[in-house]
Amino acid sequence: MRALLFTTGSPFARSVRIVLDELSLDYERREEITTPSAEQRAQATPTLQVPTFWDGDLVLWESGTIVEYLLSTYPDRPQAAPKLAPFAFRPGDAQWQDKLVFSTIQTFGNAATTISQMRWSGVSVGQNTHLQRSAEKLAHILGWLEDLLTGEGGFVPGYLSMQDIFLAAHVRFVQARPLGVDLKLDQFGKVSALLDRLDARDSFKANPIWWWEPGVIGYEPDGTPVTHRSGGVQSV
Repeated sequence: MRALLFTTGSPFARSVRIVLDELSLDYERREEITTPSAEQRAQATPTLQVPTFWDGDLVLWESGTIVEYLLSTYPDRPQAAPKLAPFAFRPGDAQWQDKLVFSTIQTFGNAATTISQMRWSGVSVGQNTHLQRSAEKLAHILGWLEDLLTGEGGFVPGYLSMQDIFLAAHVRFVQARPLGVDLKLDQFGKVSALLDRLDARDSFKANPIWWWEPGVIGYEPDGTPVTHRSGGVQSV
């Protein structure tokens, strides 16, 4: 049996869910809206983070590791254009470029989620030098990635790659949340074009990015967060 434990708003988990849909794999969705205690989370992963993925007796955590496993374990690719890549990283000399691109995209995601987590605790980008540097990372990384794209596809020619998927999930995460960060995507035309193409793909539409912060207890059908307030429930 396959199962995925994830929090609703996580861009890392969204990437895994998109790949699972791209592979047409059934799995149990163990979705959490709020974060449990450390003791509860430690029962699934020693990192106290999600997603965590079960495939029979195998347990994996860290989103990149999970996706690399899925791509290498399940060779069937449903018809789509472009087709999902049959690998996480291309063989030969290109693998180091692919790994560097992926690790840089994950750095983008880590910086973005750090800003988000600190915002929940009441600390904004303008109030903290570390968060300011994190925001600066986002712009520099987008510029570096923009230079790598040809404008005719993603990071791996002819395929939908894990690099494409994770970048889209992380960027849309930033745009969907009130973080006080303007990515100025109009300055990155090739990145913007890639993300727009992916937004139209069925697997992306089936796994929208919803934002979460303390107090959110559910979502309207269109993804509008619902918060609990004394005396009733309120949409925000």
